[in-house]
Amino acid sequence: MSLTEILPGRLGFGTAPLGNMFRAIPDEEALATLEAAWDQGIRYYDTAPFYGAGLAEARLGALLSTKPRDSYVLSTKVGRVVLDEPETEVPDFGEKGGLFEHGNPNKVLHEWTAEATERSIEDSLKRLGVDRLDIVWVHDIAQDFHGDLWLQKFEEARTGAFRVLSRLRDEGVIKAWGLGVNRTEPIELTLALEEPRPDGFLLAGRYTLLDHEHALQRLLPMAQEQNVGMVVGGPYSSGVLAGGTHFEYQQAPPEIIERVNRLRALADKHGVGIKAAALQFSLAHPVSAAAVPGATRPSRIAEDVAALNETVPAAFWQELRAQGLVSPAAPLPGGA
Repeated sequence: MSLTEILPGRLGFGTAPLGNMFRAIPDEEALATLEAAWDQGIRYYDTAPFYGAGLAEARLGALLSTKPRDSYVLSTKVGRVVLDEPETEVPDFGEKGGLFEHGNPNKVLHEWTAEATERSIEDSLKRLGVDRLDIVWVHDIAQDFHGDLWLQKFEEARTGAFRVLSRLRDEGVIKAWGLGVNRTEPIELTLALEEPRPDGFLLAGRYTLLDHEHALQRLLPMAQEQNVGMVVGGPYSSGVLAGGTHFEYQQAPPEIIERVNRLRALADKHGVGIKAAALQFSLAHPVSAAAVPGATRPSRIAEDVAALNETVPAAFWQELRAQGLVSPAAPLPGGA
């Protein structure tokens, strides 16, 4: 089943920020944000055990466990098992540093074996308070977390998580599976395999207004040829395209700030919101099935819905291309 057949719309909600990414968020603020997403009609929610060592899943479950299970689509991830014991050392998150230092204090195992995959799913169901998942992503088997060891992690997942998830899909326990990563290479490797075959992938930060050239070179042509869909994570590039200061989960460097300023100036010239430009660009590729921006404040949800529905003139897209601010190979909304 393709992602477009599974997903209920083009806009979902990504819960990474609700794992206390960057800052400690009060429970009531997190729940109010989730309730705002529901009230705005969002019916696809993506989460992961990694987000705050189970915190985001538990917060999401506080909302979704009260809703009819058939009324929404839910995805989570495997690759991290949250233990019932405190972390006594500083976790090594590779390039991501102290991403969830404000999350739960539990120790997290990084493991993609068959046994860990089954345990991860079972634990996620308990934290979420639901009886089934729709989509499961294999999380973070890429260079940004593992450096030169990433191929070893990939192989562990290929012989473990991939096979378990393929079986669960074939048995009808889940509807789809794929990779949830911040780099294109693991997905390219997976699409080149004879088996198992993924249904889609969640690619965070690699198909945005600020970073899309690499994905266009190999990954997206492969995915289009194989009819494999993409969920776009981080369409605002960790927030810098939405008025924030983070890019790639760190403080944005001067060259990124300069590029954002150019994009903003062009958007202002055409009376376009930069969030609308960013979100609609990420969804314009034929492989894009949905985008899952994150939020920690209820007001952001209405902004995302408005950005999706905003009318952006063709002249903006044409000038964006003319100024070299997007790749010549990037499909633009409306065929501009």
